[in-house]
Amino acid sequence: MRPDIKICGLKTSEAVDRAVARGATHIGFIFFPKSPRNIAPDLAGELADRVRGRVKIVAVTVNADDEELDDIVSLLRPDILQLHGNESPERILHVKALYGLPVMKVFSVREAGDLDRIDSYIGVADRFLFDAKAPAGSELPGGNGVSFDWSLMASLDESVDYMLSGGLNKDNVAAALASTRATGVDMSSGVESAPGVKDLGMIDAVFDAIAVARKKIA
Repeated sequence: MRPDIKICGLKTSEAVDRAVARGATHIGFIFFPKSPRNIAPDLAGELADRVRGRVKIVAVTVNADDEELDDIVSLLRPDILQLHGNESPERILHVKALYGLPVMKVFSVREAGDLDRIDSYIGVADRFLFDAKAPAGSELPGGNGVSFDWSLMASLDESVDYMLSGGLNKDNVAAALASTRATGVDMSSGVESAPGVKDLGMIDAVFDAIAVARKKIA
């Protein structure tokens, strides 16, 4: 099965165009002021319009309130809302009812017990994304360029649909897919030359690595 490939934290037309041309299935725009990948909803909407209908447009937020989400949804018109904060199952149900959009809930992982938290979200969130816990001192819930022990994913119920994130790059993305049941991968810092600066060559390298891995499986 061809995995979903999400390139997240996009801010330029060049990066959007390259990611989609190389086969991204999802592109993500981050709405979190502390992030170097933060983008204004109107600009994100303009970038999304370049490729709308060809990929899934994902709005990434962190504990956003209804007013903020109203602005993002109206200007970006996303296909998916990705919630990267401490949103409760009740909050997710509210957001889904309010906007009629699927929600991907993110959980940060360092040890096996971190996965226990998803139980009350199963059947509520439409998909999960598992990222590495932020290192000490980081104000960013994701995009820190660190990974976690992927073998922890083996404890998940097989019914759980998830994407994998956290320190993925050209050197380890194939191994991440091969060693887990992830149906997709999410990359941001792994295709950057500096925080928030997407590198077109690094985007190419990631897709090349995935293509080589898929040929070996075939």
